[in-house]
Amino acid sequence: MLLSCGDALIDFLPVTSTDGREALVPVVGGSCLNIAVGMARLGAPAGFVGGISNDLFGRMIADHASASEVDLRYATRSDHQTTLAFVRTVDGEPQYGFYDAATASRNWVYRRGAIASDGMAFADIQAIHVGSTTLTHDVGAAEALAMVEDARGSVNISFDPNCRPNLVNDKSRYVDQMDAFAAKADIVRMSDVDFEFLYGGGDHAPRATSLIAAGAGLVVITRGIKGAQAWHQQAGVVEVQAPTVKVVDTIGAGDSFQAALLFALRAIGRIGRASLAQITPGELSRVLSFAADCAAFTCGRAGADPPRASDVGAALARLGL
Repeated sequence: MLLSCGDALIDFLPVTSTDGREALVPVVGGSCLNIAVGMARLGAPAGFVGGISNDLFGRMIADHASASEVDLRYATRSDHQTTLAFVRTVDGEPQYGFYDAATASRNWVYRRGAIASDGMAFADIQAIHVGSTTLTHDVGAAEALAMVEDARGSVNISFDPNCRPNLVNDKSRYVDQMDAFAAKADIVRMSDVDFEFLYGGGDHAPRATSLIAAGAGLVVITRGIKGAQAWHQQAGVVEVQAPTVKVVDTIGAGDSFQAALLFALRAIGRIGRASLAQITPGELSRVLSFAADCAAFTCGRAGADPPRASDVGAALARLGL
């Protein structure tokens, strides 16, 4: 199984009503839930780890996840309210306003041994992904880091900060936390926008190569319409272009890329730490291209709506499946 740990929330997406006024539509989202959904829709056994409310919106989240066959056995259900995010697009990029005080996502607690006691040991999990809004506050970051530290060595750790600057109160402390997760991850992916927020922009290569030297198996920077670039100890630097697509919005594109990246690595037998270390440049190029295809598909429809395997059959064939 591939697990994704972090946020599950409701995005209120902008639409135009029939009388021409601006309106908002509630849609299930949250980066880490989107990634679990994306992996499951492509055909990988996938589960979600995090907090889900028992309220109306929490039931929407659980129904949405279950419809895509996401395993929720490790989700913590509570009476805390669901996190709400209100979205507007500014200069082509989605901007978010969050209502995230005392929510179910914030009150998720990692219980050491809980996964094993529920009938699945870490040895049965191939990768755990962490990131996004849950890591913007100390409690969420500490709980996720505890799980990562327990899982390291037997499970590949994937990390995407998916920064939300308007939730960051102490940037210096936040950057230190993100660096701590990156240092413990086997797979690090971030957008160029995240990189700029964390490190002030500049050349991606020095930081990527330093992460590889410190033990990361794979570092990927996604750059929107400019495609993606990856660094690997053996395969070197691999770059792929982004497919051309008519963009409806970019919400969830990075999540679809991440889900497809992990799915594809698993599908070609390169998800484990030892096997990832042996990936070839050609394999890595196919994996990145497949992830870019899935991200582009998501950009072609509204909201965080990752593709199913039937939506990306040609891309799967190019991957070799």
